[in-house]
Amino acid sequence: MRLTTKGRFAVTAMIDLALRQGTGPVTLAAISQRQQISLSYLEQLFGKLRRNDLVESTRGPGGGYSLGRKPADITVADIITSVDEPIDATHCGGKENCLGEAGRCMTHDLWTSLNERMVEFLDSVNLQNLVDQQIAKGVQIEGKPAVKRAISAMPVVKPVRMNIPNSVFALGNSFAKS
Repeated sequence: MRLTTKGRFAVTAMIDLALRQGTGPVTLAAISQRQQISLSYLEQLFGKLRRNDLVESTRGPGGGYSLGRKPADITVADIITSVDEPIDATHCGGKENCLGEAGRCMTHDLWTSLNERMVEFLDSVNLQNLVDQQIAKGVQIEGKPAVKRAISAMPVVKPVRMNIPNSVFALGNSFAKS
């Protein structure tokens, strides 16, 4: 079995998302920047992860993605199979036609057994295990970035209140009263 970048990137992005679960929805742009994964590639992966209920999306300002289940309930096997990554070391894809019409190859049972062990192992590792490992390694999780406020080029000028006449006529009237 060869794990392609699709499976690797999906697992990496899910760990990143799980690490920041407490800060609200996480944008794909932020994951892309932190993990050096193409944004368009992440969009494809997260579409598949969303269809398999591993993530949920929130639209609008402050939106992004959050986990669809608790990290302890998402296994690495769930993530890899969700992005259409086959976990199969056989040449025939498990169809037992390795040699075409001649049937199975001599090593078919070996590769089938390896498949079972790989699935067993990947099912035994959940997202929470991976998050805990990252935290134990000292990975720093920054807080949610502060909301940026628009900065005006012109300073805000507050009106000054003065107790003086506001017209020529009012000025004349003020002199007449004195």
